[in-house]
This record gives sequence, structure tokens and C-alpha cells, in this order.
Amino acid sequence: MSLWNLLDGGMSHPTAPSNWRERLLYWCGRRLTQRHRNVTLPKSTRIHPGAKINPRNAAIHFGENCVVADGAIIQGNVRFGDNCSVQPYTILTGYGSVEDPSGQITLGDGVRIASHGMIIAANHNFSAPDKPIHGQGLTNAPITIEDDVWIGGRVNLTAGITIGHGSVIGAGSVVTKNIPAKSIAVGIPAKVIQSREKA
Repeated sequence: MSLWNLLDGGMSHPTAPSNWRERLLYWCGRRLTQRHRNVTLPKSTRIHPGAKINPRNAAIHFGENCVVADGAIIQGNVRFGDNCSVQPYTILTGYGSVEDPSGQITLGDGVRIASHGMIIAANHNFSAPDKPIHGQGLTNAPITIEDDVWIGGRVNLTAGITIGHGSVIGAGSVVTKNIPAKSIAVGIPAKVIQSREKA
């Protein structure tokens, strides 16, 4: 059993601290997050210390009242709006740098991302079959998730897509194209099956 398990009481999702153990837990999460330059972290945002957060050579900006659960990985160029949550074992990897946001992941306000998702804002190049793929570099492309979006469990978002505001992406989906606002999309590749607009 880890120290974090003793402090969090088995809860992977940070809640409003109600006792000294939880206050210590989220103090540790803040300290581990803020050891890196180029991380903006308001006091209202709670980070579980079991999350792995590193801006690399870019920047991570958290909005107000965000929550990051145990086991989540957030790296590279990532920008959160207010009131967002990232559940356990979800990976957000942005690319580019502080000066070059070509591979930035941008979340609007009120975005909910369930467990075990992958949101990666670059693709490996592989056009030259006589060269190793790892030596052909990456192509960065931003990912934008607009306000009030729910991303279900085990969803993959590929580089260069936008999820329109108010949309829901069903569990297990792979999103390869833009999703219009207020849509429900599911499948591999994800397709819109319903609109949330009132008829």
C-alpha cells in the first residue's frame, strides 16, 4: 500500500478536502505539479499526487476548479478551461512548445473525461518504408474539446480534431474527424448517431 492510498482512503478522484489527510494529499499533488516550470495551477484545482504531470518543453495551464485523478498522465502543451475533470489512467499528450502551439490540446469549460482515454496531438510519420518509423519524426496537430463535453471511458481522440460544445462521445469510440456541436457520437471510427438539440 502506498502513502497516497493511506491518505486518499481509496478514493482516486480528488474531492473537496474534509480532513487533514486529504488536505495533505492535495498539498502533495500541488507541490509535485508545481515543481515544473510553465505550469499554471489555481488554488481551486485539485491534483492527486499519483497523477503524472509534466509540461516537457511546453506549458500546462489549469483553469479554476479542475480535478485530476490518480494515475492520469498529462504532458506537453495542454490548456484546461474551468471545471474540467480527468479520471484515472487517461493520457493527454500535447506537442509543440511554448512558442509553437501546433500540437496543443485545448479543453473548454466543464469538460469531463472518463477513465482510460487517450488524447494525443501528434502522429508518427511513416511514409518512407526504407527508414525506421521512429526516425521519421512527428506531425503535430491540435485537438480542441469545446465547452460542456463528456468523453466516455476508453475513448481515443486522434490529432487534428475538434469536438463541438455540448457533445457526448460514447465509451470505446475512436474519433478521427470533427464532431459537430451537441452531437452524440459512437463507434470506430466515431459517427454521429443523434443530436442533442431540441426538435
